[in-house]
Amino acid sequence: MVRYNVIGAGLRIILLILLVLVLVIGGLLWFDYLEIIDGKRLLGPVLRLVGLEKPVELETEGPYLLERERLSMQIESLELRSEELDRREELIVQTEAEQQQIREELEDKERDLEEREKSFNERQKVFENRRVSLEVTASYLVGMPPQDAVDIMLEYDDDMELIDIIATVDRLAEDAGQASISSYWLSLMPAETAQRLIRKMNKGIVQ
Repeated sequence: MVRYNVIGAGLRIILLILLVLVLVIGGLLWFDYLEIIDGKRLLGPVLRLVGLEKPVELETEGPYLLERERLSMQIESLELRSEELDRREELIVQTEAEQQQIREELEDKERDLEEREKSFNERQKVFENRRVSLEVTASYLVGMPPQDAVDIMLEYDDDMELIDIIATVDRLAEDAGQASISSYWLSLMPAETAQRLIRKMNKGIVQ
């Protein structure tokens, strides 16, 4: 009877030891699966002995695999977003440069237009002053005796000046609905001078 109890107690002890070993090994495998500890390194000899060594390629099948993939996708998305922002920034810089060039071209054209307008106004003013001066001179000569007017006109060295005065006299007479005295003035001038003036007036050439 005593021998049977000793044998039974020894068997229970062995079973308890095996149970403890199974629990320890199972716990280590579970903690390794949860990636809390490196159970593979600790149990490597035992696992190789029983043919249960965890393959290296299965290491990525841990509980954080989905999280790692999500983070990887987020990083890739951020990189793509960064590249898109860089392209947009380059486009904005290029657009601003083009707009600046257009503004400079418009400013140059505006300055050129202002200078042309100023030059035109100056020429218009000179033309208007000359027109008024010619009208005053023509009116003054018309009011004089014809021979006196011709004598004054012959003192001009510039044929252009004489032609402009005669043209102004003709225009004023036409505006007033009267006959011009310019033809009579030409008849009082020396024939050579009158012919030269008539020839230039007809050709519109001043020599």
